[in-house]
Amino acid sequence: MELLTIPQLADILDVDVVQAHQLVRDGEFIIVRTEAGQRRVPADFVQDGGSVKSLRAVIQLLRDARFEDAEIVDWLYRKDDTLPGTPIQALRENRGNEIKRRAQAAGF
Repeated sequence: MELLTIPQLADILDVDVVQAHQLVRDGEFIIVRTEAGQRRVPADFVQDGGSVKSLRAVIQLLRDARFEDAEIVDWLYRKDDTLPGTPIQALRENRGNEIKRRAQAAGF
């Protein structure tokens, strides 16, 4: 998985670094930590100059189901032959309704 620094994310989104941090706090994006402890955002979470459509809703549904951020990232990248592909691929392909339904079901 390709990871972006917060300054890289800010450049892609055409916002300043403070605003990029706020987007993370608001749940638009999730931070993952590298083995060295560095904070990064998966590049797949960015599309067309913003966050992938429906990503924020999926993040919130999974957080409501008490998923930790690392578990959410794992869930989004877990291959699922019934999709096909991964949930993040499906979101990027504008198949958000199915992924939101699955995220809601994941909490039960």
